[in-house]
Amino acid sequence: MSSPPTRTDVLVVGAGPTGLMLANWLRVLGVDHVIVDRKDGPTRESRAIAVQARSMELYAQLGLIDPVRDAMTTARFIRPGWMRHQSPLPVPLGRIGAGITPYPAIHLLEQSANERLLVEHLGAAGGSVAWRHELRALAADATGVTARLAVEGEERELRAAWVVGADGASSFVRQAAEVSFDGETRPDIFWVADARGIEGVPAETINVRAGAEEFLIGFPLPGTRRQRLVGVIRGGEADEATARRIARESFAITWGESGWFTTYRLHSRVASRFRAGRILLAGDAAHVHSPVGGQGMNTGLQDAHNLAFKLAAVIDGSATEALLDRYEAERRPVALHLVQTTDAAFRAVTDQRPSMRRLRRVMLPLLAPAAPIFLRLPVGRRVAGLVGQLRIHYWMSEEARRRARGRRDRVVGRRLPWTGSNHDVLREATWQVHAYAPDRPALDGLPALVASAHRFDPRPDLGLRVDRWYLIRPDGFVAAAAPPAQAAAVFARTLREHGYPTPA
Repeated sequence: MSSPPTRTDVLVVGAGPTGLMLANWLRVLGVDHVIVDRKDGPTRESRAIAVQARSMELYAQLGLIDPVRDAMTTARFIRPGWMRHQSPLPVPLGRIGAGITPYPAIHLLEQSANERLLVEHLGAAGGSVAWRHELRALAADATGVTARLAVEGEERELRAAWVVGADGASSFVRQAAEVSFDGETRPDIFWVADARGIEGVPAETINVRAGAEEFLIGFPLPGTRRQRLVGVIRGGEADEATARRIARESFAITWGESGWFTTYRLHSRVASRFRAGRILLAGDAAHVHSPVGGQGMNTGLQDAHNLAFKLAAVIDGSATEALLDRYEAERRPVALHLVQTTDAAFRAVTDQRPSMRRLRRVMLPLLAPAAPIFLRLPVGRRVAGLVGQLRIHYWMSEEARRRARGRRDRVVGRRLPWTGSNHDVLREATWQVHAYAPDRPALDGLPALVASAHRFDPRPDLGLRVDRWYLIRPDGFVAAAAPPAQAAAVFARTLREHGYPTPA
């Protein structure tokens, strides 16, 4: 085991999916960094499993999509149900997400496998993780942070310009920065099992079962007759025998052995700040919430992706530290919204008030058969975009919000709509300008930070207009749109408002 240097630009604490995604992008962007973790290697338990469409796009931009696709399985359908009864019509997940992303449906790849692939990719690029390095203390000042690390019984100091806490829900970094973790812990006990030899559920299908008092969600895992099951225990011992009994008696689902079984209480919390001076938070260190929708790991991956480009720009001097305030301004509202929506969905199926139990008893048997038909309608694409984390919106600046009077644009502030070919150029990971018109944009007169220009066929159905040029951020979000004659001025203003000192 090699020791990290004594100085670095960025110290990443935690080598889970969030920290590893951040380290990979810092490596791509040429940022000097150290990533440490007190474990001796990647996670062995499966833990989080859903990889949403937006995360697949991030893996594609990183150049990791082929290994991910080789290792994952795809949930091609979702089948709602009531107790022992399943809807006769499954919802084809790939169909409702087709046309909005290259990666429709929900993809299943255990957290352990995500971590292994990210570690391998980092190593192939010349990077590494300092395993068995436990953070013991942080001391921040105006110019950086001093970290004290325990390594095999010895303590060493490391000086970093910036520290990112990606060290989970019990984050030492968050506590050291004195950032509160606001929210609640639910009293119910939830269980998770990686079930092998499962009976009672169809293959390649996400199974959602609910009852007046119970619920069960199953996600297909790689291999034959394997599923991740999530349920709730109310009364009785909080152990696998109780979980098996509930699954068998309420849902007619049984399984052989478990590759992994655990119980937990559900926490819904968001850090009061994502930036405290030189310290930043990402992933579970910044937000935890219900597992409904498989959003947690994916949100952390997007935190890391967003933050990497901002840290790189500040460190290389192309942007001021104000750009790092945009990280919190963009990502914290996403976390707050996610907590609100997943909590609302979870409460809808777990609330034990008599009125809610009666409502579920009456409505769910009626709604379950209708859901497949409903989701085949145009609203299904919206649902696919929400679950796939494709509909996230950022205000590019507070000034942009005021100019828009709070009205969100269809394109600006969102991830670049996919046209079938335009995401390929995002591998450049630079600021670029797009035209969806016959002619390629000219870079002459545009801010020097804009590195390349591309043209694609018009797609007015996606809001990509022929009479506009679009400024695309390195993370694939659309920063601005303007008629060609006004593009230089509008793009320069947008960059200044982000924190890039661009001449007026």
